[in-house]
Amino acid sequence: MKPPLAHLRFLLCAIGLGASVATHASADGLDLGLGNLYRLSNAKSRSISPENFTGEKGKGGMATEGTGKHAAAELGQGWKVSPSVVIKARTTFTLGEIQGPGCIQQIWMTPTGNWRRSIIRFYWDDEPEPSVEVPVGDFFACGWGQYCQINSLAVCVNPGSAFNCYWPMPFRKKARITMENLDDRDMVLYYQINYQLAPVARDAAYFHAQFRRESPLKQKGLYTILDGVKGRGHYVGTYMAWEVHSPGWWGEGEIKFYLDGDREFPTICGTGTEDYFCGSYNFDTKGPDGKNRYTIFSTPYSGLPQVIPPDKIYEPGQRFGLYRWHIMDPIRFQKDLRVTIQALGWKKTEAGSRYLQLEDDIASVAYWYQTEPHAKFPPLPNREQLSFDKPKL
Repeated sequence: MKPPLAHLRFLLCAIGLGASVATHASADGLDLGLGNLYRLSNAKSRSISPENFTGEKGKGGMATEGTGKHAAAELGQGWKVSPSVVIKARTTFTLGEIQGPGCIQQIWMTPTGNWRRSIIRFYWDDEPEPSVEVPVGDFFACGWGQYCQINSLAVCVNPGSAFNCYWPMPFRKKARITMENLDDRDMVLYYQINYQLAPVARDAAYFHAQFRRESPLKQKGLYTILDGVKGRGHYVGTYMAWEVHSPGWWGEGEIKFYLDGDREFPTICGTGTEDYFCGSYNFDTKGPDGKNRYTIFSTPYSGLPQVIPPDKIYEPGQRFGLYRWHIMDPIRFQKDLRVTIQALGWKKTEAGSRYLQLEDDIASVAYWYQTEPHAKFPPLPNREQLSFDKPKL
């Protein structure tokens, strides 16, 4: 009995599609994990660093000038002549330009100077406006200018002050990365950008990250993490540097995702700040003395890696660093996206405890993928407004 013609056509299409997918997956080498790490690929591995600014094949370690020239004076070329760069005060340095198609897979750097006044930017495919514009410390989930260890899938910060990110960043024509030093002092930067040159899938979106800060909040009790996003994409992460200006617990607020035309009410609404960051009950655990304390933690998808100062729970002026990566649960949108979080604490009244709208100092980084072109970002705060202390308004 011969199979129906339509059935035969379906089988042929399925076989062809499977072969196409398998061939494509083995050829591009961009969708990586332990489950497929053994597969061969036609991708070309490249790396940009001060020892090879262009990432060209066979061009690494050729420098005869650089920050290590004196140390290498007796050894010469090929012996760590150019391990870092000096970015002069109030200037912008191009860390790398890559001709695509390809994908940035890992970035390592260890910047000196003021991390809030060092601005990293990414531009895709010759776009005039950056798709990433964030102070370097906040981009790597260290928003308070102090080292804190972070053990997550997307970002790792290791001793001492070693910033690593593993967000995959595909591009089709070109990638350009810059660092602006807004400070009055020069900064030294060691860095390496690891990438592969390979075809990029048609459904691959572009990586974006945007910084915001309000001190005090423009609207009492409410902070906007992201707004004005137009296009199709998915939200993949939040980092927050949060300074509390009132005594008592501060994290009752709900995070809200307004998707595809939502106005007054969101499609996705959380139940509390510590809940969104995958903690519970004020991030408290009891110490040996029986007293509750904030508990620092860092996991693959979420963390409270930083509490400043430590062990002074519920005191005004506490500073917190929190991250939440939506790697396994991205928030998908088709047309537009807005993200807010409430700054909500407690107050005691004769009728019992009530919610209290707060006026805290909050900075954030929103991470997402989307189609291009993207809407222009709001202006980055100026030098004074970026600083860790209360900005001049």
